[in-house]
Amino acid sequence: MVRKFLLLVIIFSLNNYAQDITAEAYIDSMNYLVGDYINLTVKVKYDEGIQVSNPLIGDSFKEIEIIKVEEPVLLEENGKQVVEFRYIVSVYDSMNVSIPGIPVGYKTGNDTTLQTVNTNPVNFTVHTVAVQPDEEIKDIKEPIKIPLDWKTILLYLLIILAIAALAYFLYKRNKKKLKGKEEIEEAAPRLPSYITALNGLHQLEEEELWQKGLVKEYHSRITEIIRRYFEERFYLPALELTTTEAMRRLRDRYDTTEILQTTEEFLNNADLVKFAKYNPVPDLNKEMMKQAYQIVEKTIPKEREPNREVMRNAG
Repeated sequence: MVRKFLLLVIIFSLNNYAQDITAEAYIDSMNYLVGDYINLTVKVKYDEGIQVSNPLIGDSFKEIEIIKVEEPVLLEENGKQVVEFRYIVSVYDSMNVSIPGIPVGYKTGNDTTLQTVNTNPVNFTVHTVAVQPDEEIKDIKEPIKIPLDWKTILLYLLIILAIAALAYFLYKRNKKKLKGKEEIEEAAPRLPSYITALNGLHQLEEEELWQKGLVKEYHSRITEIIRRYFEERFYLPALELTTTEAMRRLRDRYDTTEILQTTEEFLNNADLVKFAKYNPVPDLNKEMMKQAYQIVEKTIPKEREPNREVMRNAG
C-alpha cells in the first residue's frame, strides 16, 4: 500500500514538472506623465507540450488605454520555451494605477481544457505636468500678416485651378470605374459571404497543404479565409487588425456570442504558427479546419441555413 502511494506521488510530481508554466508582467518604469507611452510585457515560460494563448487583458485594463498590440515573440531560456506578449499602453489621468494579475490561457498535451495562470500585479504612478501658478500670464502673439500683391494672387489662382482640374479628372475616372464595376456586378451576382468562405475552406481541405509539409502556408490561408469572411459578414477590417483588436470588435456584436471562444482559440493558434514559429501537431491542424467551419456555419444568417454540400455545389 505504501509503495503504491509513493508511486502515485512520484507520478504526480513528474506530471507537474512536465507541465510547468509561469507568467510574469513588468513595465519599464514606476512613474509616468499623463499620456506617456508605457511598455508593458507579459512573459510566459513553459515546458514543451504546452500550448499558450494570448493574455486576457481586456478585464484587467480599466483606466488604461491600449495604444498598440505587438506580435508575440518566441524565445528560449534555460531549456524552457518563452513567449513575450508586448503592449504599448497609456493613461490620461493622474492616479496610482494597479493592474491585477493578468490571466494567460494554456492547454497541456492532448487535453483540450483551457487552463489559466496569472501574472504578478503591476503598480505604477501617473503624474500631471507641473505648472508654475506664480508666473505672469503672457499675451498671445498676433498672427503675422502676409502682404498681398498681384503675383501672390495669381499664384493662388493657379493653385486653385490646378486643384480643381485634378479633382475633376479624378471624379471622371472614378465615375467610369464605378460604372464598369456596377455593370460587372449586374452581370454576375455576388455569392453570399458564408458560401464564399465555405467554398474556400473546402478547396483548402482538398489541397492538403499541411499533409505535404506546408504548415505555415496552410495556417496563413485558413486564417485569411476567416478574416475575409469577418470583413464581409460583420463589416470590420479583420485583415488589418491584430487578434486582440479583432476579438474586441467581435465582442461588440450580438450575433457572434456563440463563436467567441472558438474564434479566439483559432486566431491564437494561427498567430503562434505564423509569428512564433510554433510547429503544431497534426491534430491541431485538423482542429483548425473544424473550428473554421464552426465559425462560419454558426454565423450564417438565420434565414439562410443550407447544408455544406449545397453550398459547395453553389461554388
